[in-house]
Amino acid sequence: MNDYLVRGMSMDGFVKVVAITSTGIVRRAAQIHHTTPNATAAFGRALTAASMMGNMQKVDNGSMTMQIKGGGPIGSIVCVSDPVGNVRGYVYEPCVPLVEKRPGKLDVGATVGTDGTLTVIRDLQMKEPYVGSIPLVSGEIGDDVTAYFAQSEQTPTACALGVLVDRDQSVKVAGGYLIQLLPGAPDEVIDVIEAGIKRAGSVTAMLEQGMTPEDILGQVCGDLGVVFMETTPVEYKCYCTQERVSAALLSLGVEELTQIMEEGKSFPVECQFCDTVYTFTPQDIQQLLTQQQED
Repeated sequence: MNDYLVRGMSMDGFVKVVAITSTGIVRRAAQIHHTTPNATAAFGRALTAASMMGNMQKVDNGSMTMQIKGGGPIGSIVCVSDPVGNVRGYVYEPCVPLVEKRPGKLDVGATVGTDGTLTVIRDLQMKEPYVGSIPLVSGEIGDDVTAYFAQSEQTPTACALGVLVDRDQSVKVAGGYLIQLLPGAPDEVIDVIEAGIKRAGSVTAMLEQGMTPEDILGQVCGDLGVVFMETTPVEYKCYCTQERVSAALLSLGVEELTQIMEEGKSFPVECQFCDTVYTFTPQDIQQLLTQQQED
């Protein structure tokens, strides 16, 4: 099954919901960045959350960047989503030690750490981006996203994320959901959602049972019911191009580019978000220098 997310509302209009199956996204990210299991789980959860948050923005040509710096062995996690929910990202340290809470349960919080922040940068195609930042709560990422919405955007939210890494270090399933209460939601609606979250249990367990994003939201929302408004395919997608990499090289300056050219060797540049390698010959570097002088 290809990755996709669904957005909807409870039938009473008091609850906004989104859920995603992101197994393919996380598999691709793990393949590109050669992550070990704990890094795969942490990175995968962050990408899953970023996809849903980016899709919820609904701003043409906008983007949403999430940065997590917790002081743990993984260092920093950076994820970028487009308005559809396609995501890309990287981790500073993809090869982290195996740490488990119990046999078979990876300790994501220990991998990420809690001595740091979760920062969200929303490019809404306005003069300045919106930036919100909170101290990390647990490093488990779902809890931290929940806290971000409550503290930075004043929106009561429940975020649950899951990445199941198999014994062979492959990604078995991944996904998550976001539930947000809208202004005026009565206490009885809150009670139903809280009971539904408890009843639903872990995201990975539901995905392992073959439940779809629609099934998961139905389980969480219970008697409230859900009206699904949009179904969107999503994927791990990088927007790097030869032109963008050339622009990045130009930022190195004339002196450094001249030194690279004079070495007389091809100069490979690997995109930090994907496994694409752009190779620049000395002649290509000369053309960049000429272009810079003309500009």
